[in-house]
Amino acid sequence: MKKLLLFDIDGTLLNTGGAGKRSMVRAFEEVYGVPDGFHGIHMSGKTDPMILREALLQAKLPLEEDLADLFKQRYFELMAIEIEKPNPKKVLMPGIRELIEHLSERPDVVLGLLTGNWKQGAALKLGHFRLHHYFKLGAYGDDSIDREKLLPFATERFERYFNDPIPPENILVIGDTPRDIQCAKPHGARTVGVATGTYSVDQLQNEQPDFIFEDFSDWMSFVEILK
Repeated sequence: MKKLLLFDIDGTLLNTGGAGKRSMVRAFEEVYGVPDGFHGIHMSGKTDPMILREALLQAKLPLEEDLADLFKQRYFELMAIEIEKPNPKKVLMPGIRELIEHLSERPDVVLGLLTGNWKQGAALKLGHFRLHHYFKLGAYGDDSIDREKLLPFATERFERYFNDPIPPENILVIGDTPRDIQCAKPHGARTVGVATGTYSVDQLQNEQPDFIFEDFSDWMSFVEILK
């Protein structure tokens, strides 16, 4: 029976070197006229629509769908430019390319995404690192503002894609924040914490993931948990 591996993006697979945040800040100023509109807002582990909503609340501005759509499109345009700029902090996390390439060759594994990014933003980030084609399906910030509601979208897409149900114990959610772990547990999926983002092993361990790693430098140790 197949296993569905759902990876977070930022802090788990890669680091854009701040390209995402810089693009959001500039788009917010252009659309809403507020400079540094995300100051003090902690983005890690949140969905993009939640981050936008918090910025609007902080600026005491209403959520208007037409302006939100304009913000998104401008964000994607700026991200496409920003992600290409040289930056030593723009990297894949240790062992990720080797791990993903190995897993993509296994017939019992399906690679997917569970991310707070809007789908187009996710594609821009992964595309820059030539990883996007490895991921067959996913759940995104487009699906829900609430990260805890994302997993069922990925499950439903898996079942539709393969015309086959998947038990929750065959789903692994891999991420670098407590929210990645929290969003999986209500749905019975197993969880993997990896301390390559802003949270330490100890902080992630407090959420009691099924497995935890400092990073995936020794990527075969991750492969071992799939047996």
